[in-house]
Amino acid sequence: MTFPFVTRTAHRHLDVDGVRVFYRESLPERPDAPVLLLLHGFPSASHQFRRLIDALGGHYRLIAPDYPGFGHTEAPDGFTYSFDGLADVVEGFVERLRLTRFVMYVFDFGAPVGFRLATRHPEWIAGLVVQNGNAYEEGLSAGARDFVALRPGQAGAEETIRDLLTLEGTRGQYETGVTDPERVAPDGWTLDQHFLDLPGRKEAQVALAFDYHTNVERYGEWQAWLREHTPPALIVWGARDPFFPEPGARAYLRDLPGAELHLFETGHFALEDHLPEIGPLIAGFLDRVAT
Repeated sequence: MTFPFVTRTAHRHLDVDGVRVFYRESLPERPDAPVLLLLHGFPSASHQFRRLIDALGGHYRLIAPDYPGFGHTEAPDGFTYSFDGLADVVEGFVERLRLTRFVMYVFDFGAPVGFRLATRHPEWIAGLVVQNGNAYEEGLSAGARDFVALRPGQAGAEETIRDLLTLEGTRGQYETGVTDPERVAPDGWTLDQHFLDLPGRKEAQVALAFDYHTNVERYGEWQAWLREHTPPALIVWGARDPFFPEPGARAYLRDLPGAELHLFETGHFALEDHLPEIGPLIAGFLDRVAT
């Protein structure tokens, strides 16, 4: 038999203003291969994209950084954990790599980070792959709205956040809404919890949770950006997401009527059990728009 092509992936660090950013980068056969910047979600890191990188990285340049407070990235003492702060680091990361034009994959936390980049540098964005990355109020479930409303000093607020940072809470984010749990490997939530349990990581996540309301307050700005720049967009969405339900996916069509929308009967981490369906959609999209 002919052995299938196996993607080569480099695992690197890059200093951005004192933050030692870890990232994964595929090494495609073509030096001018289209670039896909992969922006991960909570509570994960770039490892959530390992299988996607293996599937597509031989033909496209896939780059996946870990944010401060996540994965293998190391932030200095005193780093301020906010979504503006995460976006500042990712912006510096993109500039250090000298990326000037790329498709951006935004998932969960990757949406508020990515849309901050997009509004700062619209010239960078060749297209969007949106996977359960919300930018509309109708895309917030009742539970998500309650979570966004939490504030420092509010009775029980920090305890509510910390309950989500347990192994039970982390595993639940992977399995809730999934039709066949046997298709979801336990490695994802196990590795996520390892990083969450490192010194200082839960405090970072509490700070980000209390800052999440700043994202909702900027939804109008991001929607205006979408209407003005009309980037090509592929929307792939787990319709049973307990945080960002299906209306959040359909809402993009209001501002991007030409977007391609695909809904899947799964939960938040749709790549975990639907990579065979989503991977080819992403490849086709990159072939069409990343020129």
